[in-house]
Amino acid sequence: MIHRSIAIALLLAAGVVHAATHEVKMLDKGEDGAMVFEPSALKIAPGDTVKFVAMDKLHNAELIAGMHPEGAESFAGKMNQDIEVTFKKEGLYGIKCLPHFAMGMVATIKVGKAAPNADSFLSGRIPPQAKARFQAQIAKLK
Repeated sequence: MIHRSIAIALLLAAGVVHAATHEVKMLDKGEDGAMVFEPSALKIAPGDTVKFVAMDKLHNAELIAGMHPEGAESFAGKMNQDIEVTFKKEGLYGIKCLPHFAMGMVATIKVGKAAPNADSFLSGRIPPQAKARFQAQIAKLK
């Protein structure tokens, strides 16, 4: 009876997919310049979690309205605090730091195998510096 239980447990475990946790730092200065998420372009699997880490003060991470797959859960982290978000729906997600959005503090997360469509993703009203960074991020994710 014990051997049968172990065999069943092993079969069930073989079908389990373990979601990953990715870390994105919120920084005053990074590889891409001032006011950045690092990394700013990230490919993850559905069900993975992203932990946005407040390395410097006066930053947050939040989902940009209209820059996410239909039905995706919205989120808005508090200033100076880490936030963990699990991304369930495939597609592109636009993330911003609210006080530094106009300065281009944005990140793009690609969940799953969806092909990035820059035109529809960037169709809303986006500050010029943020739009330029989004375009560079999308190019990295193709």
